Amino acid sequence: MVSARSGDVDFIQRVIHSKLSGFVHSTFKRTLNIQCLEDGELYTIACNEIDNGPNTLIVDLASFEDMNINAYDEVHSDNNIISIGNKMSITIDRANSWESILPTYPANTDVLKKNIKIMKQYIEIHGKSGGIKSKSVNESPFEQEMSKMIQERKGLLTDELVKKQLHHAVPHAVSLLGLGPGLTPSGDDFLVGLFTSFHLKNSPFVNYQWFFEEIERAAKTATNEISYIAIKKASVGKIRESIIALVNGLLEENEEHLILSLKKVLNIGSSSGTDIALGILTGLETNIKIGGTL
Repeated sequence: MVSARSGDVDFIQRVIHSKLSGFVHSTFKRTLNIQCLEDGELYTIACNEIDNGPNTLIVDLASFEDMNINAYDEVHSDNNIISIGNKMSITIDRANSWESILPTYPANTDVLKKNIKIMKQYIEIHGKSGGIKSKSVNESPFEQEMSKMIQERKGLLTDELVKKQLHHAVPHAVSLLGLGPGLTPSGDDFLVGLFTSFHLKNSPFVNYQWFFEEIERAAKTATNEISYIAIKKASVGKIRESIIALVNGLLEENEEHLILSLKKVLNIGSSSGTDIALGILTGLETNIKIGGTL
C-alpha cells in the first residue's frame, strides 16, 4: 500500500465522498494521469518531488518506473483507497489537503516593478529557450519560423490586452493554443502564466471570466488533453503550488525568496517553466499598464 502525502482538496473530497473510476491515460517516470469517467477530467498521481497542483495527488514514491503501470489499466476508488489494476493501491487517509489560492494584486506596485526587472534579468540568463524565449543561436529553419509565429501572436495578444480590447484579444490568445514544442506546447504554457496573473484578487481582469471561458472552450479541441486540463484549471484561477510561490515571491521584498521560487518554476518540463514565467510577466506588466479597472 502506498500512502498519499498531500493532494488537491477537490481530488481528496472526490475520493472520500464519491466514486472515482476510469483508466490510466498516460504514464511518465514521476507522474501518471488518470482519465476519470465521472467528470471526464484528467487526474494526476505524482511522486514526492513534484509540487501540489489542481487535480493532483502526491504519493510517497520517488518513481513509478518499477510499477509496471500501463495506459488503459483500470482505476477505481473505494474506502479512501485508489486502486490501479492489481499493481498499486494508494491510501489517502493521511494525505494533507492542499488548495490553490492566489495572492492579491497590490495597490502599490513599487516592489512588484522592482521584482519584475530582477525576474526578467534572471530569465534572460537562465531561462530555457526554444519556446516563448527565442534561441539566439543554432536555430533550425523550422524553429525560426515557429519562434516568429509565437512572437507575432504573443505581440498581437498583448497589444489588444493593453488597449483593453478583450473581444479582439480572444482570437490572438486562441491562435497560441497548441503552438510550439513540448508535451504542453509553449503557447499553452504562456497562457497558463498569463491567466495566473489575471486571476490575482483585485487584478483588472479578474472579473472578466467570459474571456477565460472562451479560450478554455477553444483549447478543448486545439491542444492535447494534458495541456488542456492545465488551461481549464488556470481559467478559473487554479494553479500549481510552485507557480503560486513564484507570484508570492514577486509581491514580496525578498530577492532570495524570489530567485528560489523562480528556479523551481524554470525547472518545470523542458521550456515549460520559462514559458509559464514569461506568461506571468506579460500578465503582470499588462496589469500595471492598465492600472485600476477595465
